[in-house]
Amino acid sequence: MRLADFADLAQQCRENGYGFAEFRRQDMVIDLRWPADVLEQWIYDHAGNGSFLRDYENVELSRVGWQVEALSVDTFMAMPTGPSDADAIEYFAADPDHWMAVRNQGEHLGVGLAWDVHGTWKRWPIILDRALLTPAEHGLQLVEGRNRVGILRGRQRQGKLVADQHLAWVGRQRT
Repeated sequence: MRLADFADLAQQCRENGYGFAEFRRQDMVIDLRWPADVLEQWIYDHAGNGSFLRDYENVELSRVGWQVEALSVDTFMAMPTGPSDADAIEYFAADPDHWMAVRNQGEHLGVGLAWDVHGTWKRWPIILDRALLTPAEHGLQLVEGRNRVGILRGRQRQGKLVADQHLAWVGRQRT
């Protein structure tokens, strides 16, 4: 299964008002055996996103298993994102206070507080082992959470509170 295989289904669920709850009840989605948070942030939100389709078109999604891992701030300071959005993290890092301030309603309520109190994000970003990419590479790549990692980088450079480690969903080859 590839990302493009989910584009129509995700769009139908959004447009018909059934939303993510209906999306995750579909057989092909269940077959992935992915955590709901990863499904929502990556597949549901971005299955029709051209940048994501280009960057992850060859990833065999059924081979990806997910774990929550604590990664060092140094890992996030150097981690790339997909080539289609390669400059996005640094764009957000240039003004982290702005990006925290605009994330203050709905599901983003408390983002600034999480940074100020804990030095980390509210919602774990999605990271992929680059060995799953074509061509395979070493290390980890940020799939979703460019804004969050940009805020982390910007705050780190400003000398503001940033935790030493941050939780993230990390996708690796399923064994």
